Amino acid sequence: MREYNFGEIEKKWQEEWKNQNLFKTENKVEGKENYYVLEMLPYPSGKLHVGHARNYTIGDVIARYKRMKGLNVLHPMGWDSFGLPAENAAIQNGAHPAIWTKSNIENMNRQLKMMGLSYDWDREIASYTPEYYKWNQWIFKKMYEKGLVYKKKSTVNWCPDCQTVLANEQVEDGMCWRHSKTPVIQKDLEQWFFKITEYADELLQGHKELKEGWPDKVLTMQKNWIGKSYGTEVNLKIIETGENLPVFTTRVETLYGVTYAVIAPEHPLVDEILKVNPSIKSSVFEMKNTDMIERTAEGKEKTGIATGWHVINPVNGEEIPLWIGDYVLMNYGTGAVMAVPTHDERDFAFAKKYNLPLKVVINPIDKKTKEEIVIIPSEMANAFVGTGVMTNSDKFNGISSKEALTKIAEYVEEKGYGERTVKYRLKDWGVSRQRYWGTPIPALYCEKCGIVMENDENLPVKLPTDVEFSGNGNPLETSESFKHAVCPKCGGEARRDTDTMDTFVDSSWYFLRYCDPKNTDLPFAKDIVDGWAPVDQYIGGIEHAVMHLLYSRFFHKVLRDMGLLSSNEPFKRLLTQGMVLGPSYYSNAENRFLYPEDVEIKGAQAFLKTTGEEVQVKVEKMSKSKNNGVDPEIMINKYGADTTRLFIMFAAPPERELEWNENGLAGAARFLNKVWRLVLENKEYLEDKKSIDYSKLTKEDKALVRKLHQTIKKVTESIEADYHFNTSIAATMELLNEMQDFRANILGTEKETTESKKIFREAMINVVIMLSPFTPHFCDELWEEMGNAGKLFTIAWPIYIEELTIADEVEIAVQVNGKLRGTLEVDRSIPKDEIEKMALEIENVKKFIEMKKVMKVIVVPGKIVNIVVK
Repeated sequence: MREYNFGEIEKKWQEEWKNQNLFKTENKVEGKENYYVLEMLPYPSGKLHVGHARNYTIGDVIARYKRMKGLNVLHPMGWDSFGLPAENAAIQNGAHPAIWTKSNIENMNRQLKMMGLSYDWDREIASYTPEYYKWNQWIFKKMYEKGLVYKKKSTVNWCPDCQTVLANEQVEDGMCWRHSKTPVIQKDLEQWFFKITEYADELLQGHKELKEGWPDKVLTMQKNWIGKSYGTEVNLKIIETGENLPVFTTRVETLYGVTYAVIAPEHPLVDEILKVNPSIKSSVFEMKNTDMIERTAEGKEKTGIATGWHVINPVNGEEIPLWIGDYVLMNYGTGAVMAVPTHDERDFAFAKKYNLPLKVVINPIDKKTKEEIVIIPSEMANAFVGTGVMTNSDKFNGISSKEALTKIAEYVEEKGYGERTVKYRLKDWGVSRQRYWGTPIPALYCEKCGIVMENDENLPVKLPTDVEFSGNGNPLETSESFKHAVCPKCGGEARRDTDTMDTFVDSSWYFLRYCDPKNTDLPFAKDIVDGWAPVDQYIGGIEHAVMHLLYSRFFHKVLRDMGLLSSNEPFKRLLTQGMVLGPSYYSNAENRFLYPEDVEIKGAQAFLKTTGEEVQVKVEKMSKSKNNGVDPEIMINKYGADTTRLFIMFAAPPERELEWNENGLAGAARFLNKVWRLVLENKEYLEDKKSIDYSKLTKEDKALVRKLHQTIKKVTESIEADYHFNTSIAATMELLNEMQDFRANILGTEKETTESKKIFREAMINVVIMLSPFTPHFCDELWEEMGNAGKLFTIAWPIYIEELTIADEVEIAVQVNGKLRGTLEVDRSIPKDEIEKMALEIENVKKFIEMKKVMKVIVVPGKIVNIVVK
């Protein structure tokens, strides 16, 4: 018998699949329903890591399974290939970003093919190509024409290291999401924005459509990020200018208790105040450049500065001071708040710190006596934030605060002091980036015509090659050929916009381009996209919940409203796979994370090989910074792609964390070798291709038939219900064990029947078919060894027969006065009187009923017999 040589086998089948173009998908196949499975496209950093391998194997198992279930499956792959790393590489290595990117794509493409992934490579896209980013520009233009793109001066998040703008979603704990090492600062710049707020309500409402298919955690994260609040916008009059300062509040019932007002340091009014009061400029600057998360954190001491200006509360005419405070943000409400320190914790802490007045407008109710408890402001240790009875609120005194919420809002509207409204935490998406390696914004500036968009026939506006990558500023600014253009309206001289688009634009609609990737007239044809969208199963990390996933939903709805597609949502089902964990090794002496090869393991301890120092070991998320990542190519070369795939799918359910353990790979390899030997050593049993005669089965035959159909059912249901592939693989392993026992104890013995070989043959065939989505090269090789034609990718998935999963015989407990005294193994269809008769004949039962009177015998067929004696 030949050995299982994974290297030879995997190379053979990858060539075979490629030559036959086996994974190519037609947009429509007669008699087959379309099914679209997709993993989030990777950034071509140079090589895959185990996290990639897990993500793509999950998708591949689903794609192969669905194909075998008779669906027309679309399973594409591409590259999210614009972005700062390529530009940084150009600065460091002197290589053009396109060369660096292309080289990385070629290597990662090779690695993906090593894994045996069933991608339709004819549909491959790369966002850095003009053929793709032309359509970014075309969509930008159409959105501009619809009023969904605009430009304005804005305070933006600025990363001093990357020298570019970041969206709110790209600031994590006050740091740039790309490298987490430099505090993000605030800067005023002219920026392009997508009007995502126009779709805020629909993005929330759409969660109803996604409820069945998306994780609750992702929907909650999006809901909180969008942050819908019902409240009232009240206009406070600024004494110094006579203008209104709108403030948004969800607690208008406290309006009579306002003792000061606060604006964010980024508020446009601050510039006017600084002209009059420049002495506070440094304090304002410091506030603006404090981490946004830190500014609003619970328990963080709030900082403010008095402006010297005042505003008037419209309901009582009181003149109150205006402050600038770090706890107020421009990205919520109006960037200004009315402060009611007696009924808001943050306002209370701020007022206490700066000795500002307190005014109570709600008194609590004593729960026992139902009487009003009068709060004395000077005795307050904390703000009272509950409900109660209104006080110090003019004609609203004495009513409940719940009733006042509505009545005071109505009063404000009636008097023209403001209006009830809805606000969102979500702000418009700033898409301008001051860098080279991205989609050029197709805007021109003409002295005569103003801002104009490039004509369609001039798209794509291509990235120039005459640029300097110095590491300072925007490289596009260094290209004179790019900056100088002709106005498409008047034919005069124009200046081209040198900003490029946020790379999240590229990934916000790429899944639609896969449907029609060669289209040169439109981003995609509506009839083709409607045949595939929405994506049936999307797979990727939960870290994309409020960036990529939210932006994609926005884009999908915009493209729908342009008439380019029909569906409301981009992704019907979402699977967020868990992180891959691995041991990290940290040396205190050298103050660095070590590579695994630098460490020697002795029992539960780890030591630095060079010095013998005992190092810290911690199992945590694999990352480059901690040197604990595993290159799947190393594992593929050592164990094979199929073993690697099998271990990744078996080690944990896909949504859970996966702890990487090379011992698990060795275990997966042993299992595959066991299957290999079972098939190759028993090929003689494959020769009898006659159907099984189920009327001729012995007890042992029936047991294997039952296990086979139970396994098909278990494997199928585990995949269909929640993609718990680990359960599917475990069930197949159990079946294999029973097959080995059957081979040893039944086949070739006097217990073998005419049907035994057929049953064993059926089990062998189905084991190989059920393993094929997980270990495709291995199973195609065995399929061929078994004398079968065709590839398993195109073979129908096995069907279980429900009645064959149920045993003919059943074990029944026999009790005497409720205590177990014996068991019976009987035919499932045996009559009740026969069961009773057999139960009374059990020797141990006889012992407990002799010399006693049997009062009654309760028989529950298939379950229990209870003999009641006295």
